Amino acid sequence: MMRQYELVERVQRYKPDVNEALLNKAYVYAMQKHGHQRRASGDPYFSHPLEVAGILTDMHLDEATIAVALLHDTIEDTSATRQEIDELFGPDIGKLVEGLTKLKKLDLVSKKAEQAENLRKLLLAISDDIRVLLVKLADRIHNMRTLEHMRADKRVRIAEETMDIYAPLAGRMGMQSVREELEDFAFRTINPDAYRTVTARLAEMTERNRTVIQEIEATLSELFGKHGLKAGVKGRQKKPWSVFRKMEAKALSFEQLSDIFGFRVVVDTVDDCYRALGYVHTSWSMVPGRFKDYISTPKQNDYRSIHTTIVGPSRQRIELQIRTAAMNDVAEYGIAAHAIYKDKGSSAAPALSKDTNAYGWLRRTIEQLSEGDNPEEFLENTKLELFQDQVFCFTPKGMLIALPRGATPIDFAYAVHTNVGNTCVGAKVNGRIMPLMTELKNGDEVEIIRSDAQVPPAAWEHMVVTGKARAAIRRATRIAVRKQYSGLGSRILERAFSRAGRTFDKERIKAVLHRLARKDIEDVLAAVGRGELASTDVLRAVFPDYKEERIGPQPPRQREEGWFNMRNAAGMLFRIPGRSTKKEKADERSDGAVPIRGARGDLPVRFAPEGAVPGDRIVGIIQPGHGITIYPIQSPSLTAFDDQPERWIDVRWDIDEEMKERFPARINVTAINAPGSLAEIAQVIASNDANIHSLSMGRTAPDFSEMTFDLEVWHLKHLNQLLSELKNSPAVSDARRVNG
Repeated sequence: MMRQYELVERVQRYKPDVNEALLNKAYVYAMQKHGHQRRASGDPYFSHPLEVAGILTDMHLDEATIAVALLHDTIEDTSATRQEIDELFGPDIGKLVEGLTKLKKLDLVSKKAEQAENLRKLLLAISDDIRVLLVKLADRIHNMRTLEHMRADKRVRIAEETMDIYAPLAGRMGMQSVREELEDFAFRTINPDAYRTVTARLAEMTERNRTVIQEIEATLSELFGKHGLKAGVKGRQKKPWSVFRKMEAKALSFEQLSDIFGFRVVVDTVDDCYRALGYVHTSWSMVPGRFKDYISTPKQNDYRSIHTTIVGPSRQRIELQIRTAAMNDVAEYGIAAHAIYKDKGSSAAPALSKDTNAYGWLRRTIEQLSEGDNPEEFLENTKLELFQDQVFCFTPKGMLIALPRGATPIDFAYAVHTNVGNTCVGAKVNGRIMPLMTELKNGDEVEIIRSDAQVPPAAWEHMVVTGKARAAIRRATRIAVRKQYSGLGSRILERAFSRAGRTFDKERIKAVLHRLARKDIEDVLAAVGRGELASTDVLRAVFPDYKEERIGPQPPRQREEGWFNMRNAAGMLFRIPGRSTKKEKADERSDGAVPIRGARGDLPVRFAPEGAVPGDRIVGIIQPGHGITIYPIQSPSLTAFDDQPERWIDVRWDIDEEMKERFPARINVTAINAPGSLAEIAQVIASNDANIHSLSMGRTAPDFSEMTFDLEVWHLKHLNQLLSELKNSPAVSDARRVNG
């Protein structure tokens, strides 16, 4: 175990003016607090924070971060408190240690939810100070190095968490060496057979190609030396996980991989990078499509380098990375390479630059992910955001947008701004209108077509690949659905108050929210719309003296002045208008009936299985949690609701002639049992501008077949015309509407 003075000496090598007193005090305090605690390996527990501190000294981090590493488990696993840490080491160190402490006593059902809440807390702490991440990654590295001492099931769970979250997070912060080490340990735990196979093949290939690698290094060095360019050339080999992932993703065998070996060229200046590139490309042929300039367009994790693949001196493909020494440090150590020091009071306290692309991305991402998603959604969206493979696209004004591979114009729209995504209705890619599902490629220019009337469809959630887009779509969908239910609830309450001879007043409802167990008026309206709260309960809450009165028994159905009147078993009267002229519709709008504009209107509406079309006399049934289901008045299914008068609602058609929406209707067709009959029936339906939604075959006899079609038609006249055409078809014996 590392001694106290050894830790101080390690920091002194890169920071001669180290605050020895701080390190000594943290060392002694942590060792005393952990006392006789043991790890699963049997080692003293204090060896763990000490090793974490040692890993951070390899990154050349300041003494405050090293002290946090020594203390990072004290609040969680010992009797230490945040107040005690603050008093001994200052509030800055206390805040960092608390940020690394897992939440305790979480009242959550699932382990996944608990994991998500702890991740949310950690990310929020990281967004405030990046040193939290550096300590956490060092903590995870040491845990992975000693993973063999854990139970098998726990090993796999920790390895999967490392592969899903911590390794990609290190990559996003540009810490490639940390990412590769975490992936290596996780891979050997999750899939040990594959790890052994790939590692053995890599060792065999390295031995076989050792001479070739040395020859290529010498040839490249000679080329640069001939032109007076100072450059270091070093061969490198892909890591086992990187090889395995590429084999799986592209369905390649080990022998088909052409980039297992690559070469890194490190020069002094940016100008030298492009000079080296010129010498290479004028000496050997470049492989088309394998050139990337991450110097002019850095990755979001601040990675800068030139990548190119050439057909080398022995006619084999050679992958080259050309970068400066400073770029190489950032590629290896990422955000840790951006450490700067500022004086705070009398001591030199660290502050990591918050102007880097990687840290800026992290802060923006965490802000977006923390806006009210449930724990499982937060965990899912965080994982989506951490994958690093990217494409770079542009807005028409030249703004660069970096997206994951597989991203669509919808992802692009949400990357620009949430409001742009929510109002997206189409996209132009490189000047051409393209489907919103188009997969974007490097260099694409994307223009988003918008409409303020747009609400993102819920189906988009499964079409996007970025966490930001998915979270925003879910949020917009929830808001839209809530708005629909709230609108329906408002109409229901207006009618209920009117029938009771009372005035509907939202302010009065606000005054009795405590009686309804709702936090605001919108909650009340949405609950009524969803059928979770009865309108009579709201009436009684506002008017305690209200007593519900019911109309006495009446004949179930009758006609009156062109209206179709109906009383259910409880005696409640409903007046349902048929299809009418625009003038009649205008007169009817004061009748209190809820206007039905279709399934895509502003209310949560669905149609009964047998359908309903404009021109039908209709009635609405409130389905708790699902809005209103619209039935034709002649539907036998309505008898099931005769003893539930509170669920009936008066509705009327309010169809805009300019609105292009078909409506569902179900028909039965008895067809001649002969080859081509179905095709002829389908042709009649298509030629009459109707759409077949589904088809089921019923009883089949030697001479006849019965078929049930779920159709989409414009209105009742259109449906009747179609039925008439079907009956006239030689292939049809009979055609009729179900429940018509």
